[in-house]
Formats: sequence, structure tokens, C-alpha cells
Amino acid sequence: MRRGIAATALVASLALAATACGGSDSGSDKSDGPVTITWWDTSNATNEAPTYQALVKQFEAAHKDIKVKYVNVPFDQAQNKFDTAAGSKGAPDVLRSEVGWTPAFAKKGYFLPLDGTEALTDQSQFQASLLQQAQYEGKTYGVPLVTDTLALVYNKALFQKAGITAAPKTWDELKSDAAKIKDKTGVDGYWGSAQGYYAQPFLYGEGTDTVDAAAKKITVTSAPAKKAYATWLSLFSGKGLHKADTTADAYAHRQDAFVNGKVAMTLEGPWEITNFYKGSAFKDKADLGIATVPAGSTGKAGAPTGGHNLSVYAGSDKAHQAAALKFVQFMTSAKSQETIALKNSTLPTRADAYTAQVKADPGIAGYQSVLPAARPRPALPEYSSLWTPLDTELPKIADGKESLDKGLSNAETAISKLVPDFSK
Repeated sequence: MRRGIAATALVASLALAATACGGSDSGSDKSDGPVTITWWDTSNATNEAPTYQALVKQFEAAHKDIKVKYVNVPFDQAQNKFDTAAGSKGAPDVLRSEVGWTPAFAKKGYFLPLDGTEALTDQSQFQASLLQQAQYEGKTYGVPLVTDTLALVYNKALFQKAGITAAPKTWDELKSDAAKIKDKTGVDGYWGSAQGYYAQPFLYGEGTDTVDAAAKKITVTSAPAKKAYATWLSLFSGKGLHKADTTADAYAHRQDAFVNGKVAMTLEGPWEITNFYKGSAFKDKADLGIATVPAGSTGKAGAPTGGHNLSVYAGSDKAHQAAALKFVQFMTSAKSQETIALKNSTLPTRADAYTAQVKADPGIAGYQSVLPAARPRPALPEYSSLWTPLDTELPKIADGKESLDKGLSNAETAISKLVPDFSK
């Protein structure tokens, strides 16, 4: 979900200008030549994109009548760029769509329904909850490519030095373990995030969410939600608990501290597995611990299901859609997903891609073990956008610049504008 992609705005804009795409660019193909489709890939340009580029070449070798114009688009820019491009009929034929974007773009009519098409030939192999997240009003608009969720990642070597034999199962246990780690090793035990996505497990731990989609009600200021955020806030102060970092580089600071053994625990997703292994703390991969996020006072534990689908642009002509469907089927096949997992240490979305070789990676095996606790997002096109108001208010709360009640009230007001038909 939260990948930082190293690419400058200038390079991105030039690449997009040169390939802005789909209907207009692809439409110039000669009728007797290969069809050229454009794919916007939003994966990490350094750690992941080379694997996808290699698969594109394999696809082209097997399909001489199809060419693929590959464009790597920074993840944090892709949603707005696609929205603009699709609205002006210049979108790519295929988009690597974050799971939250898929129903939102389907609602706007930008994605092609995939039920009964070549892209979903192996539908039964995919995790049912992931297909559910790719649906809007009963139709499927994306094929799951990779999945993810948050887990409690921890440094086994630091745990051993502190005499801790297992990962904490509750937030109270985590606080106790953090204090022990600080006493025994001198480093902080836990470093949390002030981003809304990373606070989501605390809501699940109290049996609630930002909204109740079924009841069409905003619940971010409910008693359970306030209790959840109070627990989240309490993890920024105390022995062994790192203070809140609300700077622009907060994510990088937290990651650097964890991979280099300067903090023992944090919440993170499998998109960082490759970077974990590059750190000095995990030269021995066996030192990386992965556990289900701690439970809240209800005894419930869970984290949001993330990941990416491949979706086909509804504005492309029939020839390009047909080629795009073949490409999506190839990229989401068991063989391709196995290749992606082995090269990028990301999680497959289909059962037959979890081969023995894939599960030999301790990072993948660890995250696979916590997937049962992952919660699918509700069928609400606006759901992913609900984290934006929280990303504005939670850092202020964590910094002590705003009270918890005031910050959540502000978030509620902003959320009500995103889902105006929901009650408070």
C-alpha cells in the first residue's frame, strides 16, 4: 500500500506526456500490424518494476500480435493522473489499480467489467475476499495482482536480548515488552505511525471502523472509535515508545530505525520485505519476526487488506480491450505471480502461486500467516478517500497540537463531505 517511488515529477510528467495513451496513442496502430496497449504500472520503480518489465517481454514473446508500452507512474500520483486521463479519453489500456481505487473508478464508468472474460479464466483460484474488493454493484472490475496487509514486525534478536519469547498479542502487552526492550537493550521497543491507514487496526480492535457502510453512518467519533484512537495515541509516550514523528520524512525515519536495529517493533506491510532484508538488523532473514497486529479491548485483531488489481480501461476500442484482457490474464497467472513473489517478495493473490519455493521466503511465509486476520474493505467507492481527513488530523493529535475530540470532530466534518448521504 504505502510505497515510496523514487521518481521526480519532471520525469514522470515527461513519461506520461510521451505515452498518453490508451485510445489516442494505441489507435494509431496499423490494421495489419501488432496492437500496442499501454500499461501504467504503479509499483516501486527500483525494487519491483524490473520484474514487471521482464514479464512484459515474456508476454510479448508469446504474443507476437501485441506490444505493451510500459510506463511506471509514481503511486502517489497515479490515482489523480488516471482520473484526469480517463475523463479526457486518454487513459492507458491497463492500470495497476490500488484496491481502493477500483470501485471508485468503476463507479465513474472508467473500468471494463471483467466477469466472463479471458482475464478471469481462473477466477476460482483467487482469494474470494480479494475478488470482493474488486467488485462494484455485483460486477468485477479488476483481477487481483498482489495483496498485502499490516502486521506487527519485530526484531527477534532484540526480543531475545530482552528475554521476550513471543510477539505481544495485545497493546498492553506491547507496552510492557517495549519497556523491557528499552531496559535490556537501550533501544526503543516500538515506533508507531501517525497515518490513518496505520491507525486502522486500532479501530478493528474495538469492533468499529471510520464509517458503517451498511448503515450509512459516520462512526469516527463514536465511543469505540475514540477508545481505539486513545490507545493509538498512548503508544507515542512511555518507556520504550518512540515519540510521534509527523515530519514529511516520518515514514523513511521509521523504516530506517527498524531495519537497522534502532527500534524493535513497528506496524508494516509486505511491500517493505525487500528493504527489511537490506538493513543491518536482518542480514540473517530469520531475525525478522512477523505477527498478527495486537488485539484491542474486544479481543479482536485485524488490519486492512490492501493490494493492487489489474483493470482494463472501458474507453479503449474492442481490439485494445481484447489485447488488454490477454495481458491481464498473463500477468495474474499462477506462473507470473510466482515470479513476482520470488523477485519482489510480495504476496500472491491466488492459492496456486504459493509454491514451496515462494513459501521458503520467511517474509512471504510470515505475512501469509497473518492474512486470515486481514479485513476486506467495505463496498464503498469513497472508502479509501476517508483516510485523507485522518492523515490531516491524526498528526496534529499525535503532536499535541489538537485534542483527540477536536481532531476526530474535524475529521468527521471532512468525511461528511465525502459521503454526504451518511448520517453522523
